[in-house]
Amino acid sequence: MSIDIIYEDNHLIAVNKHAGDLVQGDKTEDEPLVDLVKAYIKKKYDKPGDVYLGIIHRLDRPVGGIILFAKTSKALVRMNKQFADREIEKTYWAIVEKLPPQDEEVLVHYMKKNQEKNRSRAYDKEVKGSKRCELEYKLEGRSKNYYYVEVKPKTGRHHQIRVQLSHVGSVIKGDVKYGAKRTNRDGSIHLLARSLKFQHPVKKNWILLKANPPKKDPLWQEFLELKKK
Repeated sequence: MSIDIIYEDNHLIAVNKHAGDLVQGDKTEDEPLVDLVKAYIKKKYDKPGDVYLGIIHRLDRPVGGIILFAKTSKALVRMNKQFADREIEKTYWAIVEKLPPQDEEVLVHYMKKNQEKNRSRAYDKEVKGSKRCELEYKLEGRSKNYYYVEVKPKTGRHHQIRVQLSHVGSVIKGDVKYGAKRTNRDGSIHLLARSLKFQHPVKKNWILLKANPPKKDPLWQEFLELKKK
């Protein structure tokens, strides 16, 4: 597994996660991204002993895109607060199987997680044990068989984008867990954490980081070209 570094300074390091990579270890015992980044830091700076690296946020395993880590405990605490206070602007790209209900829309649902099955369900009205979730989407274009959607989540629930888009009939390509027709060959789903905009935890300037989609995927490249116009 290789790492694609987008940004690095003394406090933060951002990586373009490949779909299929784990952010942190799980029962599969596959090598997680956090360990690879630690090894990179240890080698680059010739650090003795253990390397500190804080996990600020996560992405589902089949999702690619930007992941931000903290290189100091101070940066971790301050970035965690920005995420908790919803001060981070997150943008995702999704390729979906069916045309969304509107060209632009704010979706508000109530989501309930099934821990045993590792999946969530969206409801139109609040139910016992559910949490409010909200996202904004915009239809950006289409290919022969699919539709390109830009998504800005306002909350950060379990599988939120996947569940909400599926709930309105626009299942993400490859996401069989939430109703896609078939899996992608590499086990990915066509959801990309495209960008993060945040205030630097120490320098206080605003930073916008972007992760490019896979170069070998023609659908992603068509989406990328569409956004350049």
